[in-house]
Amino acid sequence: QNGHCNVYQNDEQNKSLGKWVSTQRVSYKKNALSSDRIQQLNSVGFIWDLCDHAWNEHFNQLCAFKAKSGHCDTSQNDERNKS
Repeated sequence: QNGHCNVYQNDEQNKSLGKWVSTQRVSYKKNALSSDRIQQLNSVGFIWDLCDHAWNEHFNQLCAFKAKSGHCDTSQNDERNKS
C-alpha cells in the first residue's frame, strides 16, 4: 500500500505495526533476531537503521546534484534542494 517498510511508532493508522517494527530494530541491534527473521525482513527491504538510511539518501542526492551541476555548493534556499 505504501511502498516501503518504514512505519513509525507514532503512526496513528498503524500503531501496532509501528511498535512491532521498532521491536524488530531493537532486537536486531541486540542480536536477538534469528537469521531466518532477518532474511525475511531483508527480503521486503526492511530498513534497520533510520539514521543511516537518511544519511545515505542525502548522500545519494548530493552525488546526483554534483553530477548535474559539477559542484557540491548547495544552497538551503534553493527550492530544488529541499526534501
